[in-house]
Amino acid sequence: MEGQGPELLLIHGFPTSSWDWKKVWPELTRHYRCITLDMLGFGYSSKPRQKYLISEQADIFENLLDTLGVEAAHLIAHDYGDTVAQELLSRQLDGELTFSIQSLHLLNGGLFPETHRALLIQKLMLSPCGGLLARLFSRKKLEKNFRKIFGPATAPSQQEIDDFWQLITHNRGQLVMHRLMDYMNQRRQYRERWVSALQKVSIPTRLTVGLSDPISGAHMVERYRELIPNPDIVELENIGHYPNVEAPARIISSITNFLRTQVRAVS
Repeated sequence: MEGQGPELLLIHGFPTSSWDWKKVWPELTRHYRCITLDMLGFGYSSKPRQKYLISEQADIFENLLDTLGVEAAHLIAHDYGDTVAQELLSRQLDGELTFSIQSLHLLNGGLFPETHRALLIQKLMLSPCGGLLARLFSRKKLEKNFRKIFGPATAPSQQEIDDFWQLITHNRGQLVMHRLMDYMNQRRQYRERWVSALQKVSIPTRLTVGLSDPISGAHMVERYRELIPNPDIVELENIGHYPNVEAPARIISSITNFLRTQVRAVS
């Protein structure tokens, strides 16, 4: 947690951690009170050998903001974090959320299970042999798969791969990757709840997307336009699945321009 101003809750993706926000954090904390954490099973948080539920991750964020005394916050989410944000939004629409979501800014993620194009390694991790594959997963395999999902000219550096790997493997976290992967099943199970939340939302919402992402890129944007009324979309050419890592200046611009409008409206 850092900065002063309106509260901004940042929710990271799979299989990484809150370190994903490193490049945008300094600028955002100049204007906002930024709050983030490593979700259960990720980064420096605990890695219990259990089933991981999106609903439990949402509970953690609710408890965190309640502990901090935060009554309202703007949300920024990426990847797995998009799904957590959809659950939080569903709770707000049901009148059950313990804080108020003032706006929602989504980055690349599987908002619609029918457009999510999982990598082969993700599909295999979700299979009965997932536990064995998790044990065999290595830094080399991580780099190989990340290079598939980043943009053509924005591949992660060796240092960035090292950082990702260190946080994934902290407390032997690679051994729970197949358990975390169950979010793909949960997206299908709760599709109606989580997609309808986006369709019924009354708060300002923006989607900023790296179009070169093979998992949730241009094809997901097309579906978003089909299903979401009056969509606010910022499209990033030649950027992949991690726009907050690949194009931080453009993400900062999209976030701050969007939030500036919302904060002015509230004040």
